[in-house]
Amino acid sequence: MRPDVYLLYLVLRLLALLPLRLLHRAGALLGRLLLWRAGRTAHNTAVNLRIARPQLDDAAQAALLRDVMMESGKSVTEIIKIWGSGAQRSLGLIREVRGEALLDDALAEGKGVIIAAPHLGCWELLNYWLGSKMPLAILYRPPRIAAIEALLRKVRGALAPEQVRADGAGVRALYKRLAAGGTVGILPDQKPRAGEGQAVPFFGRDALTMVLLPRLAARTGATVLFAFAERLPRGEGYRIHIRPAPPQLDDADPVVACNALNRGVEACVEQAFAQYQWQYKRFSGHGWASPYDAR
Repeated sequence: MRPDVYLLYLVLRLLALLPLRLLHRAGALLGRLLLWRAGRTAHNTAVNLRIARPQLDDAAQAALLRDVMMESGKSVTEIIKIWGSGAQRSLGLIREVRGEALLDDALAEGKGVIIAAPHLGCWELLNYWLGSKMPLAILYRPPRIAAIEALLRKVRGALAPEQVRADGAGVRALYKRLAAGGTVGILPDQKPRAGEGQAVPFFGRDALTMVLLPRLAARTGATVLFAFAERLPRGEGYRIHIRPAPPQLDDADPVVACNALNRGVEACVEQAFAQYQWQYKRFSGHGWASPYDAR
């Protein structure tokens, strides 16, 4: 670990002594500040919310935007607690697990399990919890700052998942792991590269959607479960949710399968709407007219 990254690790360890409630309050203030600045993040979020909640009037849209920006700020500051405390201590922040029997049953079948974890709530804590249940491999793209990988390995400790790069060799490794009855985690709402996705509705508007997850399910027979860690109010901790996948997610028709995939993501989002990462340009595509351009 580079000296500067190790210093960052020590700072995180120190700041992690602060109560989660205080860190969430700081995050909420950060979100309100970003909203007040009216920058690109607030703009993209507002565009997405108008798409997802077109029935709301201006006042309701403004209130929802404020709530979403505050939750986005919390997602930044809570990382201090999650990374600084380490995996084992962070698990103590989990107050409830809903749907755990679904995961237990899927693991017992031995056919392989695909965890579809949207950009919702605290996914780093979800990784810790999943890693405490079974060995886990996650599909990922390397961080822009390579040295951060060393920090992640340090804070995750023994619960660190196996990180599989999103390339040809990585995908083959996922197939092999599932065929052996293992478990893999994928972000189902990650926008795919050009030529690798299917345009299907997401909250009523076409969004480029990955075909990889449905193909993995169809070719391996693995069970697909959706999961997220909901942020509880007033810094009280987190609630883990495990949900079944919608029917037809493993359909041979990519349009049918990707529609089911997005329905699964939507069902998760509806349980903690403000905690979804609405700042992503989910409704832009390669060669599409972008709703984010006009300001």
